[in-house]
Amino acid sequence: MEKMKLYGFNNLTKSLSFNIYDVCYAKTAREQKDYIAYINEQYNSERLVNILLKVTDLIGATVLNISKQDYEPQGSSVTMLIAEHSLLRNMQGDTQVAHLDKSHVTVHTYPEYHPDNNIATFRVDIDVATCGEITPLKTLDFLIGSFDSDIIYMDYKVRGFTRSEDGKKLFIDHNITSIQDYIDKSTLEKYDAIDVNVYQSNIFHTKMLIKEVELQNYLFNTDVYELPPKTRLAITDSLRKEMIEIFSGTNVY
Repeated sequence: MEKMKLYGFNNLTKSLSFNIYDVCYAKTAREQKDYIAYINEQYNSERLVNILLKVTDLIGATVLNISKQDYEPQGSSVTMLIAEHSLLRNMQGDTQVAHLDKSHVTVHTYPEYHPDNNIATFRVDIDVATCGEITPLKTLDFLIGSFDSDIIYMDYKVRGFTRSEDGKKLFIDHNITSIQDYIDKSTLEKYDAIDVNVYQSNIFHTKMLIKEVELQNYLFNTDVYELPPKTRLAITDSLRKEMIEIFSGTNVY
């Protein structure tokens, strides 16, 4: 496809907010403690740095600075300042490198436990902001595959404007009808997905809820066959209710 010819730089800012929730059943105090310890080990700041480095690679960006922090008793954060392009130019015989379109990538984790229904929830928030031609939507398949996600919230916003070569203002520089267009079909088949889009403002929102709840995947240090059938049904029902409320953003039950 022939690239659109622009006048000057592409000044559009594109922001992707990617939020996931991983739900687990942990009844005893030991299970709850072990679950939080597991989350802190699996999603410490060092692993999150590696995930964000891959994200920056996918969008063709250069990392300028990394700030990371692990928290007590739980949680971690990573912030990266990135430059999407570099310009080499010669001025009076000296070569200078000028970084353009500075943007950022951040991630924060929020493990928590609900004492009333024995449900532990792990939340990850990732924000990717870019300027110019690059869209962070190309990172979605990688991000979804990097986490065990029961509920996924995604927001995409294009702000500002650039100009075509003939001077016409352009408020978006790529075709998009839904965030789902950027997610692999095999992934979409595993989820129920809903869109809420405001096309006239270039705002796109998609949320996804896992279709199948295989109980063994939600038990922590417990074998599903050790539980009586009625207990299995009760736990599955509790997990599904928790997911529905998070997905809908409403206290349904």
